[in-house]
Amino acid sequence: MSSPETVESLQQLIPPGGWRTTPRPRIPPLQQKQAAWPSRLVIRAVGRFGRLDASNLWLMMMRNTRLLVGFLAYAHRLMPFGELPRRDTELIILRVAWNCRSRYEWGQHVDIGLRAGLRPEDITRVTRGADAAGWSNRQATLLRAVDEFHNDRMISEPTWNSLAEFLDQRLLLELLLLIGFYEGLAGVLNSTGLPLDSDIEQNLTTKLK
Repeated sequence: MSSPETVESLQQLIPPGGWRTTPRPRIPPLQQKQAAWPSRLVIRAVGRFGRLDASNLWLMMMRNTRLLVGFLAYAHRLMPFGELPRRDTELIILRVAWNCRSRYEWGQHVDIGLRAGLRPEDITRVTRGADAAGWSNRQATLLRAVDEFHNDRMISEPTWNSLAEFLDQRLLLELLLLIGFYEGLAGVLNSTGLPLDSDIEQNLTTKLK
């Protein structure tokens, strides 16, 4: 049974300054019927095998199909097929989304994170950062690295040394690219005003109840 703290509706979890929004979608997703059939097949495969319901993102990216395939290939090398443990990856992405005040990224990765094994209380705790009670030393160090990358565009020497105690250079590089990719994606999502997919929108008010 979850504690009273963890049953807080995700709609009540709002970062300082609020979620970043635009008055309207600046680059709206295509309608399904507008998308070329090869692109539709690619997106269907991503949804089926990656179990990722991000139709609005893919349909928006179809407005520049030259970039779509490369975007998908690179993104999937980081998530869900990265070498960092899946739960670590989702904690990192959720903290990036919170720092960047990206509601689309946050909503998507609440859903993905729960399926990857995070508990509702883990997701709530992400909003309080690395110093919140309950993190392991590894988790706190990863979250601190996310915050330093966001605030300073550089991970400090003490945090780097702590990371190096449990990540080799191969995984340290993956960590940096993971943070950087999702920071950049959050900026794209915020700037385009992409609306959250309806099923994921509903999950924000039900998943932690």
